[in-house]
Amino acid sequence: MKGTIDVKNLSVSYYGNEVVRDVSFSFKTGNLIGIVGPNGAGKSTMMKAALGLIPKDSGTVVICDQPIHNLRKKIAYVPQRSNIDWDFPIIVKDTVLLGTFPNLGLFKRPKKEEKELAAQCLEKVGMQEFSNRQIAELSGGQQQRVFLARALAQKADFFFLDEPFVGIDVASEEIIINILKDLRNAGKTIFVVHHDLSKVENYFDDLILINKELYGAGPVQQVFQTENMERCFKMKLALSQGLGVGV
Repeated sequence: MKGTIDVKNLSVSYYGNEVVRDVSFSFKTGNLIGIVGPNGAGKSTMMKAALGLIPKDSGTVVICDQPIHNLRKKIAYVPQRSNIDWDFPIIVKDTVLLGTFPNLGLFKRPKKEEKELAAQCLEKVGMQEFSNRQIAELSGGQQQRVFLARALAQKADFFFLDEPFVGIDVASEEIIINILKDLRNAGKTIFVVHHDLSKVENYFDDLILINKELYGAGPVQQVFQTENMERCFKMKLALSQGLGVGV
């Protein structure tokens, strides 16, 4: 889908404490967008509130001139691994098959076509040989690839991933970012909550810089500047020297 994603005056509070304050930004669709800020900056909260997964105090979210609730089937969300019950008894291929459910319709069961799609998505993330494994038996990187496969099976236009690279192996991270770039090249829009500043310029087209309030939103080359980052992180950062800073 071509158009813009517009977030206006988004604010979120927990128990009376403001976590996200009056955040507004607008991006063209078809880009890979990083969401960066220090720990506790409200990155995940902002994403979940924008998607309507948690209540917000105020704000509007419009995608391609439509309210976000009109586009539920077009949106795939991959939560943080720490928020998933990995003890739930389900095997890998059935986990991915769940991604086909939003497009099935009420009370319909996945058939051969959906099962073949799930298998293709598993192959795309390099996890087809693990299709009959329990999800809990996989490594962190393998689990993350399975959940990306589930998102792919949804045939979404918009992907929202919350810290997909935390606690995973280098090979899995490379596979995932390459798939995300392929999706971007196919016209999809991807938002990624991210923590490793050393990867920002290589991974993203656009950047949202947040620490409760917005410190920058736009092309990476414009936003990922030492002055902006130091204001946001409230500390000195040696970005120009290429130091990897995990936050």
